[in-house]
Amino acid sequence: MAKPFLTYEQQIAHLSSKNMIINNPQFAKQMLMEIGYFSLIVAYKHSFKNPTTKNYRDDVTFEDVVMLYRFDEELRHAFLKPLLAFERTLKTQLAYVFCDRYGDSQNEYLNHANYDYVPKKQRSIDKLINQFLQPLALVSKDYPYINHHRDTHGNVPLWVLINALTFGNASRMFENLPQSLQSAICKNYVLRPHEMASILSVITKFRNTCAHGERLFELKTKDAIPDLSLHNKLQIRKKGTEYMYGKRDLFSLVIALRYLLSKESYSQLIRKISELIATFTAACEIIDQSDLLRRMGFPSNWKMITRYKL
Repeated sequence: MAKPFLTYEQQIAHLSSKNMIINNPQFAKQMLMEIGYFSLIVAYKHSFKNPTTKNYRDDVTFEDVVMLYRFDEELRHAFLKPLLAFERTLKTQLAYVFCDRYGDSQNEYLNHANYDYVPKKQRSIDKLINQFLQPLALVSKDYPYINHHRDTHGNVPLWVLINALTFGNASRMFENLPQSLQSAICKNYVLRPHEMASILSVITKFRNTCAHGERLFELKTKDAIPDLSLHNKLQIRKKGTEYMYGKRDLFSLVIALRYLLSKESYSQLIRKISELIATFTAACEIIDQSDLLRRMGFPSNWKMITRYKL
């Protein structure tokens, strides 16, 4: 049964009836107007609920929920900048190694034979070419630079087209390249091709979550990054055969970026995350640092990640 529409006043009254403290109704109304009930309350309420009563825990205020929302917002911003920088680098490297091998005719990236066209990958490669590459090269209303190359030169080289690919499609392209071309890219990252393919699959979800303003700090992905040397060096415990942290949670992104970013960029990211965690837990009395780290999938020694060589 669909939930009925509620006015801002009714939304506030509903929260109050669920044991949430509304110190400033006008502030609450303003936040609901700016952010929306779903994006603010529905997305973040679970961290403040009593699992037995389904109501809010004692002493939870509306301001606490807003603080968590703002923390997560700043966390998204912190991750998005290095993710976009890596996306640019990945696309540049994809275009370079492909054109270096096959040339810059658009017929080459539309040729199935230039990919790892084995039976288990044929459907994925067909989809990549027929749904994402070919239509973009032929009809590109939103990309004037593609239109220019198509209309003026009769050819849209990959080093032009690659800019219009989504991160997901660029990752899909990497996954389906011949292993020799994958290796040419991976040599810059101390990763093997299958490890890079798995990492790209996972961080695509994190990248899109950051870009679209969705809840990040508790995100769990369906796919997992591979077991890497950092898992062992951080002495992360296992549950069964899988590491308890750093496989599908936000810490998996922290581990992955250790392999993908420059030392300087990565250090900046770690400092920013540490600062955000400290600021939030100092201001919020309901969620302490150990609870927040658990929800994020961070082990207690997470900041030691910068001490180890890859």
